[in-house]
Amino acid sequence: MKDKIRIASGQGFWGDLLTAPVDQVTKGPVDYMMMDYLAEVTMSIMQKQKLKDPKLGYAKDLVELFEKILPICVEKNIKVITNGGGVNPLACSEAILEVARRLGISKLKIGIVLGDDILDNIDELMKQGIELKNMESGESLKSIRAKLQSANVYFGAFPVVEALTKGAQIVITGRTTDTGLTLAPMIYEFGWKESDWDKLAAGTVAGHILECGGQASGGNFSADWRSVPDIAHIGFPIAEAYPDGEIVITKHDNTGGLVSQQTVKEQLLYEIGNPKEYITPDCVADFTTIQLEDAGKNRVKVFGVKGRPATEYCKVSMSYLDGYTAIGTLTYSWPDALEKAQKADEVLRTRLSDLHLEFEEVRSEFMGYNSCHGPLVPKMNELNEVVLRVGVRSQDYKAVERFGKELAPLILTGPPAVTGFAGGRPKPSEVISYWPALIPKKAVKPEVVIKEV
Repeated sequence: MKDKIRIASGQGFWGDLLTAPVDQVTKGPVDYMMMDYLAEVTMSIMQKQKLKDPKLGYAKDLVELFEKILPICVEKNIKVITNGGGVNPLACSEAILEVARRLGISKLKIGIVLGDDILDNIDELMKQGIELKNMESGESLKSIRAKLQSANVYFGAFPVVEALTKGAQIVITGRTTDTGLTLAPMIYEFGWKESDWDKLAAGTVAGHILECGGQASGGNFSADWRSVPDIAHIGFPIAEAYPDGEIVITKHDNTGGLVSQQTVKEQLLYEIGNPKEYITPDCVADFTTIQLEDAGKNRVKVFGVKGRPATEYCKVSMSYLDGYTAIGTLTYSWPDALEKAQKADEVLRTRLSDLHLEFEEVRSEFMGYNSCHGPLVPKMNELNEVVLRVGVRSQDYKAVERFGKELAPLILTGPPAVTGFAGGRPKPSEVISYWPALIPKKAVKPEVVIKEV
């Protein structure tokens, strides 16, 4: 058993800083790198890509990234774990194996975690009495069954552990929990059992801290953000993990950013409901037991975490087609910029009403004035410019399309001093809505496949 391991965060979402994974494997010692690519909406985007091309459906950024980091990871024996396989982990693994072949790398094992995609099994599951009701509304899945675009079960850390046990240096998964990507190496290296609830909870907390990349090391920092040094070259966080469940959050010395109790606390509060019950497939972590302590420059010790047994359910992330939307903007300049923009909005809404178009929602924002805080903003006297941003949503494609044709006429038939209309009319795009549900763990089974070059 190792006395400690260092797990680096390489990506916090699909589209994150492309240099971060390279920095993590080149600027200091790490044993593992986790890369989180998935959000709820990401799965539906990937599913649509796969429907168009069966070779797609994963984070294509991974292919270019592995061209750069694979030789380094092989040389330094750094293992990489990512859920960037999306809805097509097999195709993702094949693309990375092809990179290895081009680079002349052999004896590389990739572990692929399958089984989370249950879209094709929905009807059979419902026949078995598994209702997959909406967790928030209690609504029956039958109401949107025909519109389903994706359905993926959140697996935890243990399928990844199985892949590591089988010798995988790279593990590609589908909808594995963000926290499981970090927890898995600790279970594997330290021999933690499925009943070691406190240790599993500690690893889960570490995973929560790493999952958003640079957000735990000074990015998006709400406190003294001006104090973050060299944020242009921000170093992503690293979890230094110990067999007893103690964690130290740090970063490479020669990078920018900041790891402090405050940056860690802000990330700990991210997307938290009941802090006593942070529920994952692996355990239930009690965030009220977390203790933090300074352990040196850019080093914060995380300890004292308590956990409880996991539930008998997994969460299912589903998405469905829920109508259409279009968004357009116009810019109004001084003098009376806000008043002009408000009048333009009034005129646009009147014309849409005159056309008897039906929308579920028409939302107007006056950017530079209230787009962030809405009705909470204080009254302001004179603004240099205001961007009117209007969006509509409807089940009727034609209504959304007609909205796009009503925006441009405001340029010559509305208030004066308008600019900023470019790129053509706003076009309708599909609205993808989220459907969270629960499924008994016994109804789904992960499968681990090993491929080797």
